[in-house]
Amino acid sequence: MSILVVAEHDNASLKPATLNTIAAAQQIAQYNGGGDIHVLVAGSGCDAAAQAAAKIAGIAKVLVADGAEFANALAENLAPLVVKLASGYSHVLAPATTSGKNVMPRVAALLDVQQISEIVAVEGADTFVRPIYAGNALATVKSSDALKIITVRATGFDAAAAEGGSASVEKVDSTGDAGTSSFVGQELSKSERPELTSARVIVSGGRGMQSGDNFHMLDKIADKLGAAVGASRAAVDAGFVPNDYQVGQTGKIVAPELYIAVGISGAIQHLAGMKDSKVIVAINKDEEAPIFQVADYGLVGDLFKIVPELEAELGK
Repeated sequence: MSILVVAEHDNASLKPATLNTIAAAQQIAQYNGGGDIHVLVAGSGCDAAAQAAAKIAGIAKVLVADGAEFANALAENLAPLVVKLASGYSHVLAPATTSGKNVMPRVAALLDVQQISEIVAVEGADTFVRPIYAGNALATVKSSDALKIITVRATGFDAAAAEGGSASVEKVDSTGDAGTSSFVGQELSKSERPELTSARVIVSGGRGMQSGDNFHMLDKIADKLGAAVGASRAAVDAGFVPNDYQVGQTGKIVAPELYIAVGISGAIQHLAGMKDSKVIVAINKDEEAPIFQVADYGLVGDLFKIVPELEAELGK
């Protein structure tokens, strides 16, 4: 049978995690008799996002639900649409992002099936690997449900090719406004830097930064590296930076090519969000800090001396 991927987008373009989720769907399809992969794009004025989805390699069909009720991706409106479409599929996948974690449990509940959360590997059409205990262990789970509802941890899969496909685009009828919630407003942090979950390089600070003003030291390094700036939960809880900087189990899961951890001790919940990074560099004055257990390169010393020296070297 076919597989449905619920795309995450901003009505103009697809979010990167959608491509990783499609890659997971492609792996499932190999065990699933080679079934087609369809992508659902639900939004308002979302033709550009739908056309982007149609170009993804390996996609057979793009389903478009265009209506004002989907403008802000409210889970209460999107979940009934996914449920309506789900009967024609063996698997329904979405990224394990804030949006996906909001929508898919509702879908699973409405369909009376168990959700399989944050898979990082596929071992069969019904068998998946997912992290447990804050990523300290991996569980292999097998589902006997006829319909699998799955969220995908983007860092577990390489992104599917964004070009090379020519899928058909088909409009589907909306299920209407559920009337149980309404969009009031949002406050978005604007930055010229890359978004954390898609950044190639991330510079993160922890409690050791001592204040929000000291994070400007990291800003200078990030600007020279073209990097995003992140933070540990301790730094966010202390009010040094906004919570959209947070990397970790209760923040954003990242896997950049380079992760520089400055003044971060390495609590389990933080490691769960960044230990899949390709190269990890840790700077901390405590040589016993847990962060050094996962770091590829560690520098023990005073960050207020080391960071300016690093900045100076990058400027040469």
